[in-house]
This record gives sequence, C-alpha cells and structure tokens, in this order.
Amino acid sequence: MTEPYDLITMGRIGVDLYPLQTGVSLAQVETFGKFLGGSAANVAVAAARLGRRSAVISRTGRDPFGDYLHQALREFGVDDRWVTPVDGLPTPVTFCEIFPPDDFPLYFYRRPKAPDLVIHPEELDREAIAAARIFWITGTGLCEEPSRGATLAALEGRAKAGPTVFDLDWRPMFWGGEGGASKDGGASGAAARATARPYYEAALRYATVAVGNVDEAEVATGLRDPKACAQALLERGVELAVIKQGPKGVLAVHRDGRVAEVPPTPVEVVNGLGAGDAFGGALCHGLLAGWELEPMMRYANAAGALVAARLACSSAMPTVDEVEGFLAGR
Repeated sequence: MTEPYDLITMGRIGVDLYPLQTGVSLAQVETFGKFLGGSAANVAVAAARLGRRSAVISRTGRDPFGDYLHQALREFGVDDRWVTPVDGLPTPVTFCEIFPPDDFPLYFYRRPKAPDLVIHPEELDREAIAAARIFWITGTGLCEEPSRGATLAALEGRAKAGPTVFDLDWRPMFWGGEGGASKDGGASGAAARATARPYYEAALRYATVAVGNVDEAEVATGLRDPKACAQALLERGVELAVIKQGPKGVLAVHRDGRVAEVPPTPVEVVNGLGAGDAFGGALCHGLLAGWELEPMMRYANAAGALVAARLACSSAMPTVDEVEGFLAGR
C-alpha cells in the first residue's frame, strides 16, 4: 500500500449547478456555473487545498458529468481511485437558489437512486481506510443500503484506529422526510428523524469526532441545547463533539473536559452553501496538526467564512495563505 492518506472521506458527490444571478428564483435564473459538489467530496477538496493528501470514496454515473467530477477531483489534488461508475444511474445534479444572507434552498436530483448510495462493503479498501490519518463519513451515507452497510462496515473495520469523524449531515428528504430537523416536516419529518436515529447512534459508537449544527445534533441525540447535545454525543462514544451554531459561533467539547466557545467570523455572505465543508476540511487540518481546541475552531470558522463570502463551494475552498491572511486581518 502507498503511504497512508491524511484524509479519506466517504459519501456524497455530484455536480452543483449554481445560478449566476442572485436574489431570484430558479424560474428567473438565466445562467448557471458548474462545480464539483457533495459534502464528502467538498471536505476532501477543502483539506487538499490546505496541503493535505486526501481521497474520496464515492460513485458517479457512467456519463459526462461523472467524467467531469473525476477531472475536477484531480485538478484539486484529490485522489479519485475509489470513485467508480454505476451503470444505469445518472450522476446527481444539485441546484440552489441564492438569497443572501441566509436563504439558500437546495434542489437535489438524485433519482431513481444516487450512485453514491451504491457503495458495497466488499468494494472497500479496508486497509487504506484503517491506515488513513483521518477517516470521514456522513449521515447521508447511512440513509439507504448498500451505502449504509458499507459505511458501518468501514467504521467497524477502522475501529477508531485514528481520528474518525462523523459529519452528522442531516438531509431529511433523503430519509423520506420534509423540512428541517427541528420542525414537524409535514407528515413524515418526525418519522424520518426516528428512522435515522438508530443508524446515527450505531455510527457514533465507532466515531471519535462528531460535527454538525444543532438541527443535525438533534437527529442524533433528540436534544437541541448545544451543551446538552455535545454531552450526549460524548456519552454515545465520541471524544470530541463540535456543535456549529451559526450566528452564535461554534462549541467544541472534548471528553477530557476541554471546552472552546468561539464566536463567528463576520463576512458579507454571498452563498452560505459549502461553508460547513470548508469548516470540516479545516477541522481535519487542525486535528492533523495537533492544535488546541480554540485555535482549531477559530481557523475552521475562518475557512468557512471565506467560502460563505464566495459563490462556489469546491472551487472556493481557501488555501493556508488565504486563511492565515484572513485571520491576521481580523
């Protein structure tokens, strides 16, 4: 096997088609930009932009959009060896609307089934996953088989051999729900949360780090108070719980008693999508560097803020010089 990767992510990949006009609905949009998308892919890109050797485990359709994603990953310096095609399924496409500063509706086109949910346990390079300095999985990967079984098998095989991050990544529509995690979500929102929670709890047993916003933490724990959510995540097996609170900043709580509460980094928001993935890549960068909680959270906040101030996700991920320069100017 080659030298271990700094980071291997596993989960969603697709094409983001973002409008080049802001403040209007998709019905009025005339032109779009095409970008690599999907949370697992974006986190791998974010880490690569910070100088880390990263790879992603995912699947695409056998189509031109799939070809584009391979090309984009390589251009960003992300190893695509474990991104494989699925016959008969199209590469997913995601549209968004941009209503700054805080309204960015997403429209996922992942039917009849997204290829990234057709990852089989027997296809995994378990040796590489176990050896990776950080392994990152998402909640979306738990929503359907065979991806669910593959994700849990990867976690079990790794057995906390190193930092193992569970991105709580709650998308209720992938679980048969509607609306936000803290809302009823029509007729099926509560049912979707109830369906997801046992699988979230199973993944938490193998994770060392859990990261998500309050809505996502609620799916995993049934709680909404950030400090209570963090404590519940620690009780479910992780060593570090990171709760993103939007305008209230971020809370990080370690099992050893260390706590960091860091305020947000203010910017003029252009597109809030992708900021969380930039945060995730920077979090991995800090974990690999062995940073203390507070500087790590400040750095991750800054990376997320830089992306929020830009239109794209993957191509907006900042470099080390950009993050350090941004922090120096605060």
